[in-house]
Amino acid sequence: MQDTTWTEIAPGVWRTVVGAPDDFTPLSLLDVQPCREAMAQLPAQDFPLQPSWVTGEVAGGRTVVCLPLEADEHIFGFGLQFLKLNHRGRTRYLRVNSDPVQDTGETHAPVPFYVSSRGYGVLVNTARIVTAYCGSCGRKDSRIPPTIQDRNTDPDWAATPPSDTVELVAHTTGLEILVFAGPTVLDAVRRYNLFCGGGALPPRWGLGFWHRVPTTFNSDEVAAEAREFRQRDFPCDVIGLEPGWHSASYPTSYEWSPERFPKPAEFVQAMADEGFRINLWENPYVSPISRIHAALEPLSGSHTVWGGLAPDYSLPEAQAILARQHTEDHLSIGVSGYKLDECDGSELTACSWMFPAHAQFPSGHDGEQLRQVYGLLLQQITAYAAMRQGRRTYGLVRASTAGASSLPYVLYSDLYDHRQFVRALCNSGFSGLLWTPEIRSAASAEDWVRRMQVVCLSPLAMLNAWFDGTKPWSFLEVEPIIRKYLKLRMQLMPYLYSAFARYHFEGTPPFRAMALEPGVPDSKLDIDDQYIIGDSLLVAPLFAGEASREVFLPEGAWYDFETGERHEGGQAITVTPGLETLPMFVREGAIIPMMPPLPHAPSAGEAVPLTIRHYGPAPGAFRLYDDDGESLAYQSGEYHWRTLEVTLVGDGTRAGAISPAPEGWLSSYGEVTWEFVG
Repeated sequence: MQDTTWTEIAPGVWRTVVGAPDDFTPLSLLDVQPCREAMAQLPAQDFPLQPSWVTGEVAGGRTVVCLPLEADEHIFGFGLQFLKLNHRGRTRYLRVNSDPVQDTGETHAPVPFYVSSRGYGVLVNTARIVTAYCGSCGRKDSRIPPTIQDRNTDPDWAATPPSDTVELVAHTTGLEILVFAGPTVLDAVRRYNLFCGGGALPPRWGLGFWHRVPTTFNSDEVAAEAREFRQRDFPCDVIGLEPGWHSASYPTSYEWSPERFPKPAEFVQAMADEGFRINLWENPYVSPISRIHAALEPLSGSHTVWGGLAPDYSLPEAQAILARQHTEDHLSIGVSGYKLDECDGSELTACSWMFPAHAQFPSGHDGEQLRQVYGLLLQQITAYAAMRQGRRTYGLVRASTAGASSLPYVLYSDLYDHRQFVRALCNSGFSGLLWTPEIRSAASAEDWVRRMQVVCLSPLAMLNAWFDGTKPWSFLEVEPIIRKYLKLRMQLMPYLYSAFARYHFEGTPPFRAMALEPGVPDSKLDIDDQYIIGDSLLVAPLFAGEASREVFLPEGAWYDFETGERHEGGQAITVTPGLETLPMFVREGAIIPMMPPLPHAPSAGEAVPLTIRHYGPAPGAFRLYDDDGESLAYQSGEYHWRTLEVTLVGDGTRAGAISPAPEGWLSSYGEVTWEFVG
């Protein structure tokens, strides 16, 4: 093992190289620049590790990097993980896989980035599969060798003895390693997100409710189903079309079915007139009947998928062909964005369909590399195509990797375990990812409610009815509860939108695990069934079959979101809500800006009234983000932060104030009403 040499390349970010790394990496593919000015606002930090304890070597066709690990460290991250939050003592094989049913590390978005509870992060910038031994293997030269135990007589014997290293391994000639300083875990995550261009800022409509219709619906059936949302008083912003909108799918044409959608431009415009955006499903494999097939054929890999081309989208000319066709046929007529399916691949024996690791591509890259970054490339191509139309997009994707923070896509899965979905929501915030625990069906009305409550308090709230045609009102006995939470989603839009703005400008994940919060002791860092939204809203889901649960509240006082009941933090409490209630708690002094539960998100230039809640007898402040909600003008500085503030006057009475909009500024917010709770 050789010592490493570190160079600071951005505020609080250090780089080293072991061997001769590939120049084809996730970060090299993305056309983003680090947000250096925002990074400089984070606390200044020295290199957070002992440099002499970080070593690397290249031998036997693989590169190994060893980093130190203290006895009390927890390891978080590694992308969209469903089965564990703390990876200490585990080995993680970080391969893209659409069926991550075992606790190996394989997943839709295996990001080779981890953060330590000691307040630093480590990224392996490679398109190769990385195996991470997170204190799961012992070295002969260990600084802290394990105690030898006798399994026959020692009840504390463990199959995985404590280890003092993280070992990162890839079959390649070299690796680039980046280390991100804290000082806190959240600061390390923020620094990573800012280094990758800052978090995604979706359009306001993206934060409304989404509904995906059955796969073979035609334009009339789609319109009828959309109108039913309005008739039944359920908010909805986005209608998603599944594979049947294509003239062919599996493989995919990207062209409208002339039978089901004979007049696509008129259809999209008619839906827009009623307040609905259209999102299109697709996968990357190009049908022979597609008009872009001939142009992409020489730019595609050696293997097909479902008989369709697997284009080499690392090539600029292949990217341009797809972007041009999508612009002409979809975006130019008002389509809002995409659901990028099946860009991950399955390894199940009965259902293996992805191009293999040994596939060859015109760029010279192989199937292992392309598969690891395929989702990233497709996100970039489609997002940039929308941006060239002068507007924001928000969509869905089934594969991603490092560097995706700034891309406006939310991950989803064909798996369906509700507890795993909540754990994935907690995990996603460590790695610059967004995740939706979308709802498709339910075993009972109770399961339907508990799933829908979580969906409405996630980065993208969606019902995916592609297969069985379910509706929000499918369980009539709980229809009022479902309506309540869809409307709550709309009411919270100013709060959610401001949280996403902080993600963009400051790198703070809008949805995050308890391990990223202050006031959480080490013994509670591994909590994986409750999470924080924004700065001040704690959500503690219940699952079908549960009448009560334990909720850990960080230090300080907390208030029940609905009742205003006060609870002392720094402890766990037991709550027993009815089915109509999802436990939600607000920090003392917190301000929650809310708007009316509109049928859909306000349009650019439409000012909505605000109801601003303040919780508890402590002063508070909130930065409310204000822009047009749709265009890219914010990138040129056309936005404002407005300060909401509550102060205490002589007798303890609370007084609220909002900073005025600048003169001539067309604010998204109008009349303000204050509510004081607790």
